[in-house]
Amino acid sequence: MTNKARKITLSKFAQTKVVQPSHFEATEITLRTQTKYHIAHITQNSFEYDPIYGTRETKSPVQFNLYPLVVDSYGVPWAEANIYILDRIKNSLNVVMATYSNIASDLVAFRQFLDDTNVNWVTFDKNKLYRPTYRYRAYLRTMIEAEKISFSTARRRMSTVIAFYRWLKNEGLLKPEFPMWKESDRFIDLKNDFGSTFTKKIKSTDVSIKVTKSNNPYAETINDGGLLRPLSKDEQIHLLEALSALKNTEMLLIHLLGLASGARIQTILTMRLHHVFTNMEGSELKEIRIPAGPSTGIDTKNDKKIVLHIPLWLYQKLYIYSQSENAQVRRKKSLLGDSDDQYLFLSNRGTPYYQSKAEIKHFHENFALHHAKNGQTVRQFINDKVIPYIQNQLNNPKFKYRFHDLRATFGMNLTDEQLEYVARGQISLHQAREFVRVRMCHESSATTDLYLQYRQNLKHIRQVSDSYNDHLFKIVTSLDLDQKL
Repeated sequence: MTNKARKITLSKFAQTKVVQPSHFEATEITLRTQTKYHIAHITQNSFEYDPIYGTRETKSPVQFNLYPLVVDSYGVPWAEANIYILDRIKNSLNVVMATYSNIASDLVAFRQFLDDTNVNWVTFDKNKLYRPTYRYRAYLRTMIEAEKISFSTARRRMSTVIAFYRWLKNEGLLKPEFPMWKESDRFIDLKNDFGSTFTKKIKSTDVSIKVTKSNNPYAETINDGGLLRPLSKDEQIHLLEALSALKNTEMLLIHLLGLASGARIQTILTMRLHHVFTNMEGSELKEIRIPAGPSTGIDTKNDKKIVLHIPLWLYQKLYIYSQSENAQVRRKKSLLGDSDDQYLFLSNRGTPYYQSKAEIKHFHENFALHHAKNGQTVRQFINDKVIPYIQNQLNNPKFKYRFHDLRATFGMNLTDEQLEYVARGQISLHQAREFVRVRMCHESSATTDLYLQYRQNLKHIRQVSDSYNDHLFKIVTSLDLDQKL
């Protein structure tokens, strides 16, 4: 079979039904065959806030941008999978289309497995090894061992398939003759945002892919919303030298914001024009504080309300950039133009580098893209321009980084500075810890402690390693192996 199962992303999707021509919302549709019929929008209950009447229930069309469809290897939409995705979306209070796009991708991978192996996905044999759930799990394990996919990808794909089958059974669409899997209760220990441990009961299956988590305190990464690698002082210099040499003002300012504030890429790229609309020249302030999160126009992770602390010198550069001819030309190409709500950073085509959550949730009739803007341009610039420049021009062949590493770099710069104050007796370790925690917007001080321990752990493991290597070298030297080889 040459064709592959795939995900198709529709720029616009509206759920409709066929109606009689007399229906009050009937719209006539003419096919290429000149066949005509009438449709009307399917609506669902939603809530909106009215300043006079308060929150009230309304009916709104079921319509979305960037809607994912699962298509099998023969080019036929997989009905059950697509209905499952639509049902999940319609029953969600907070629709984030990227979530359902990922679910569609996982179901595409499962569909490809079914098509390649001719496994009947609705038949559950007496022998469990022939059941589709067990066969898919075995296939994923094989893919892991062959290093074609990661443990986390395999676990996510299997979890998606389990959720899909659970929905099919609950909806009465599937009545398997034999169990889809063996289920049991399992208790796991979790930590809340404040570092307190609690136990949660979950349903576990014997087809789930379990990954043993290991936390290596001596790794050169910090687990802060992902494994992040703080850049060394020399690497930071190389990075800024490369960005300056590449003469891309937007990318330089975006990186400076990451290094100077620790903000995530979605936060930086959803900043608006009005956030830097005040000329602070001559101000005695050392930093400008900008609220971010819900109702501010700036997106944050998990819609958390935070405050960005931006050095005055950088804020001034952002203001100058916002008034520059280059920025104005880009805004003229955008539908929002010079509106105060315009994104601060736009591509040379006038499109945002990262679309805000509010923009993606709002249905646009004229939307024509087949993917959401989520910082791909910045990441591509890093991989295509910045990293090769530093590796080749600055003679650092092993250098690599991700934009998110700038957050860890900011955190370590901040921590090193605070620990110097502690060493001089100017502040206590607790004060240093709290300062870093607030600036990094950590809910749990346990995450902040990872930064405080990073340098000490790294120094310790290197000392131990060097000591052991010296010890081994002395033994080998005493044996005079060179003469025996």
